[in-house]
Formats: sequence, C-alpha cells, structure tokens
Amino acid sequence: MNTPELGLPMPVPAEGLPARVRIHEVGARDGLQNEKATVPTAVKAEFIRRLAGTGLTTIEATSFVHPKWVPQLADAEDLYPQISDLPVSLPVLVPNERGLDRALALGARRVAVFASATESFAKANLNRTVDESLAMFEPVVSRAKGEGDDVRVRGYLSMCFGDPWEGPVPVPQVVRVCRALLDLGCDELSLGDTIGVATPGQVTALLAALAEAGVPVSALGVHFHDTYGQALANTLAALQQGVSTVDASAGGLGGCPFAKSATGNLATEDLVWMLRGLGIDTGVDLGRLVATSVWMAAHLGRPSPSRTVRALSHQES
Repeated sequence: MNTPELGLPMPVPAEGLPARVRIHEVGARDGLQNEKATVPTAVKAEFIRRLAGTGLTTIEATSFVHPKWVPQLADAEDLYPQISDLPVSLPVLVPNERGLDRALALGARRVAVFASATESFAKANLNRTVDESLAMFEPVVSRAKGEGDDVRVRGYLSMCFGDPWEGPVPVPQVVRVCRALLDLGCDELSLGDTIGVATPGQVTALLAALAEAGVPVSALGVHFHDTYGQALANTLAALQQGVSTVDASAGGLGGCPFAKSATGNLATEDLVWMLRGLGIDTGVDLGRLVATSVWMAAHLGRPSPSRTVRALSHQES
C-alpha cells in the first residue's frame, strides 16, 4: 500500500472541535523526573532545544523542588540558563516559596504549583492535607502574580478521576479544589488523570460540572496517562467539551514517582497524529518530533513506547 513520505493521516475535520490545540509539552520535566538514572544536564538542554525546533510553543523545562524528593531534577539551576534564550514558553514547577525564589532568580515567567484532589495523594506527595497544601500555595501564587502582568501561574491538579488509595474520586471533590486554585489566582488548571483510570464519560461529566461551577473551559487543560490505553479517547472527549490545551510527553516518557501505578503520559506524537487527522492545527512538525524522541530514546537506552514513534521510525521493540 502506498503511503505518504511520513505516513501522515488524511485530515477529516469533525464538527464541534477546536480549530487549534496548544500542546503543553511535559517530557523534559514530567517525563524525565521518573527515570531511574539521572539524565545529564547537557542532554536535557539539547532535548528541550530539539523540542523547540519541532514547533512546540510550550515546553515545561524542570522543577525547582528539593533534590531530596526528585533527584533527577536537581540540576534546575544549571539547566534553565542553558535554554532561557529559546523563543518558547518554558514553565517550571515551584512547590513552595523557596522554589519560586529560585525560579524567579533565573528569570522564569511561567510557573506551576502541584495540588491534589485527594487527601491520600496530598499526604504522599506533599505531606499535607489538601487544605494545608492550598494554604502553602497561596503565597506562592500571590507573589508570582505580583511579579508582573507577564507572569502566568498554572495549577496542576492530580488524581482528578481515580486515586490508588481512595478509588474513584467524586466530581464535587475535584470541582472544589479547582475553584480553590482559581480563587488563589491560578491562570490555568491542568486536570490530571495521574494513574490513567479515566474513561470518556468521566471526563465529560467532570468538565460539565466545572462549567456549571463557573470555571471557564478556556482556563482548563487536560493531562492524561495511558495506563489503560484511554488517553486519546479521553482527550477527544475533552476536545468535544471545548478544551484546547492538552498536556503530552514526547515519546510517551513519564509516570509519577509518588504513585507507583502511574505509567507513561500520553505521547505527544500520538496526540499530534490524532489531531492532524481531525484537521486540528498544532503547529508541530511530526517528523522532527519523532526524530527527537528517537534521539532521546537512544540516550535512555530503550525504544519509545509511543506507537506513532515506532510506526514512523521503525524502532525495534
């Protein structure tokens, strides 16, 4: 069967979907933080530069968390200056005021805090209750917003659909924390399916409840893990509700060091393939993205789990 040079899908637009999706690339932070071996700083910097060369406009760079908790990202101060000249948005995670200070000192203008919808994960990840963690984030968000109109704060919310200790998470519980994060001053929320148990009906129900609670869909992004192969289906359900920001990780890198049942993120290449087939613009060069993930996989010593990367690069499994 004859295929195009890169095997690109034929665009067949569907009604009711966004014309453009902004991909929030998390591979360099969320992806690499779960690696058992520490990736050299120079390799991380080159990875981010190559990602920027694919047309991605938002590339989460690192986390200013204490090295004790995430040693793979202990080089944040060394890494950020090596990439800060790139003409893309480079968000960083700041778990507390100390992390914010470190990020601001290097000129970061996009920061993110990491909250939980469940008490169990808040305890495991932050050693605090949900409300205690929100209280910790309040001065972080306030101070960041006080740095100028060009500073943007993202609120990650994990365990929005299921929790390994508590099971299915009630929708009102998620809505409450979402509203609290917005009330603190977050500009955007990322709804995380940290252990990958969500299905499209859950996604639709949560987004409908958030809309009813006055949360604008323009302030929402989605962050799906592909543990049960549902990430693309869940993404499509979110797009049908008007979401136009989707988190993804080049090559499907990542998981969560604090939730052992979490497997890889939605692969950026798989997302781009689906969006291209739906006629949705991303601005991303799929060929360059595949090449970047193949390059990174070689540094990690294993093939990419992304089906699209494997199909287009003929990687051996």
